[in-house]
This record gives sequence, structure tokens and C-alpha cells, in this order.
Amino acid sequence: MGVSEIKDESALQSLLSSASNQLVVLHFSAAWAPQCKQMNEVMEELSKDSQYNNVQFAKLEAEDVPEISEKYEITAVPTFIFIKNKSQVDRIDGAKAADLTKKVKLLCSGQGGVPPPAEDKKPIQDLNTRLKNLINSAPVMLFMKGDPEQPRCGFSRQITQLLKERGIKFSSFDILQDEEVRQGLKTYSNWPTYPQLYANGELIGGVDIVKELIESGELEAQLPKQTSLEDRLKGLINKSDVMLFMKGDPDTPRCGFSKQTTSILADTGVKYDTFDILSDEEVRQGLKKYSNWPTYPQLYVKGELIGGLDIIKELKESGELESVLKGQ
Repeated sequence: MGVSEIKDESALQSLLSSASNQLVVLHFSAAWAPQCKQMNEVMEELSKDSQYNNVQFAKLEAEDVPEISEKYEITAVPTFIFIKNKSQVDRIDGAKAADLTKKVKLLCSGQGGVPPPAEDKKPIQDLNTRLKNLINSAPVMLFMKGDPEQPRCGFSRQITQLLKERGIKFSSFDILQDEEVRQGLKTYSNWPTYPQLYANGELIGGVDIVKELIESGELEAQLPKQTSLEDRLKGLINKSDVMLFMKGDPDTPRCGFSKQTTSILADTGVKYDTFDILSDEEVRQGLKKYSNWPTYPQLYVKGELIGGLDIIKELKESGELESVLKGQ
């Protein structure tokens, strides 16, 4: 059947719909990575094997389809995602030709479908720090299933509607995209269900609590005063002398450009802070207009925009990066 090429979300959904209960193998790759070319050749050979006639093979340029890459938590290439009935059943990270062949054969035989054991998680202290940063990433923060435009459970739909009806600005985090956050936040906040609403870093509660506060007229008093987007952006930009707006965080960058940027900055030894623009759509879109810079990552030094990855590379090559980061 050959290997198809996926260039956008609609093409992916079309493939998944047509595949019905077939196994779909997605290869997230990059043209600049030789190991991806090798794995594409392996996949081409598998697609020609008659025993895999019912398998749909497809490849995607990970950095050309950032939304899809984010959905499947692609942080490096090559990565292979295995899907049945539109649900992910397994994955392989890295150029592992033998593992790819074995996995395709296993899932075709009906013996697969259970994800491999999770890798050892980061120390609890690191997870708690990450949770604290997420909770405090916006004055009003909602941890929900899905996003405000596409809630993926009835309770999440109710709470976003209640907040929108009252003109309350809030940011959100989709706990379905991060199992570590999903489970860790339950323990961290001692609150077993979702959604969870926070204000100024403090837990308000779930949809029932929000409804009670609305009925008693106390909700607005529990929330911080609304600030303009411009003031909020200024505050974030000036949060640290060196501030990087990126996709993900330095430990788990969620696009190739962010990964390269954090690697370059780490080599300088200069301390910097970050903001995950995937956690806040208002900041993600607003900062593009505020800075007149349409892409991410974006690096700021003492409140001034330096630029993105290309500018950072140029400064590194010219030997000026460290002095620029130190504001010299």
C-alpha cells in the first residue's frame, strides 16, 4: 500500500477515519535527521510486505505539523505512534528498526494494544515544582479535559461556560495531554477530580464549588482583579532578566525549535526563566501582536525582544550571545 504523507490535521483525520479498525503507524520525522531517512526506508519495506496489507503507514514532518506533534507529545525524532480505532495504543521513541518491525507484527496479531510500562518518573520534588509553576502561570488557571473551545467532558464544558458567561479571563491546561500532571495534581492539591480551578495559585475547587460561589455571589471576590492583556504580557516579559517564551519547558521542549534554543542557552550557563505558550492561548496569540514577531520561541533580555532561534544562532556564531544575555 505504500507510505502516505500527512501534511495537516484534516489529512490525518481522513486517514484515521478510513482506516476503521486497521492499525495505523505514524512516523514523526525531520528532513534534516539522517536516522529518520533510514527509518522511512524500513517503513517502506514493511508497507510492501503482504502480511501487512491491512496496516496504514504514514509519515509526517514533525515541525511542519506542530499541533499534531503536540497532541502526541513528540519531543524528538524519529518517533512512531501506533493507532487503532483512532486511539493511540503504543509508541516507539528513536531509530529502532528491529523494534518497529516487532511492534507492527505484534499489533497486527492482536496481542498488542497495551502501552509499554512508563519510564521512571522525575523525582516528586521536580514534579511538584512543575505543578506549582503551571498553577501560577496565570492569575486564573483551569485544569480541564480538552480546551475551552473543545471541552472533552461535561463538567469541563459547564465550568468553561460559567466562566465565559461572566467575562472571567482564564488560562487552561489539558490534563488529557499529560498523564504525569493529571495524576500528580490530584495528590498535590488533594482534589481527586477534574476540572480544577485555581486563582492566584490557590485551589478554588471544581464545577460544584464554582456553582455554589456563583449562587452566593462570592465568585468574583475569590478571583484576582482582571488586568489587561498588555499589562499581563509586560509582567511576563519582565519576570526575569532573560525570559524565553517557548513550547513546553527546558526539560520537555515540545517542538524542535524550542529544543534547539534551550540547548544553546544551556551552553552559555546564563540563568533564564521560561513560559510555556502552549499553556495559555491568550498569551500565545497576544505576544505575537505585542512584539510583532509571529513565531516561537521568543527570547527577551531585560524586557527587550532579541528574537527567535535564527537570531540566537547568529549571535552564537558571532560570539555575541553571552554578552547580549548579560545585557552588555
